[in-house]
Amino acid sequence: MREILGRRRKLSLRRSGRAAVVTAALTYATEWKWPVLPGVGLRPGIGRVRECGCAHPDCAVPGAHPFDPGLLAATTDARMVRWWWTNRPEAPVVLATGGRAVCAVSLPAVAGARALAALDRAGVRLGPVVATPARWTLLVAPYSLEVLGELLHRQEWVPGSLRFHGDGGYVVLPPSATGPGRARWERAPQPATPAPGRPRARSAAGLPDTRPWLPDVASVVDVLVEQSAATGTQGGGSRLAH
Repeated sequence: MREILGRRRKLSLRRSGRAAVVTAALTYATEWKWPVLPGVGLRPGIGRVRECGCAHPDCAVPGAHPFDPGLLAATTDARMVRWWWTNRPEAPVVLATGGRAVCAVSLPAVAGARALAALDRAGVRLGPVVATPARWTLLVAPYSLEVLGELLHRQEWVPGSLRFHGDGGYVVLPPSATGPGRARWERAPQPATPAPGRPRARSAAGLPDTRPWLPDVASVVDVLVEQSAATGTQGGGSRLAH
């Protein structure tokens, strides 16, 4: 009987987890207007290890990258989002960054924890922060490659471990399962606070705008670079990476 109850509980948890993923995907797409698409996901490996569904043994972001459909298919259409996650309920939620959509800056998890503490000490208001066991990702307002280029040009040194997710990039969003572990909110999204005396912004339908507040990329990069230099965080990778 205990074995049966245990199986039922696991099945219930699995179903609730699937429902959480599709609910999150619909929120991102329809309420926040973030273009999303399903990631490739994971497949069973040896023992408890789960490998990337793309079948590349050295995949840099196992499970958490587009495969089929490709990145250009990202959408805010509710019908498409429901169809995708009805057919693949455990697929990670991937955000296509750039253009008018949210952008991001990411760094290794240990450096990310230190960076958030440094940003708090500097009085920088942060937006949503996604954490996985491997990397932490700071979501920021949209920026162009030209703006990013000028920003980086002012820096004497930029660590290779610091990655920028702009046009043509992507990041995984909670509660997606990835190779290193499940994505979660280290800093939960918060709606924008209207200026004193001004009403809260509203959507085209007249409803309160609940889209998360996002900082400008310039407000976080200086502190991230200084923190990386102070702690000797360099690492591999490139400045403009997925």
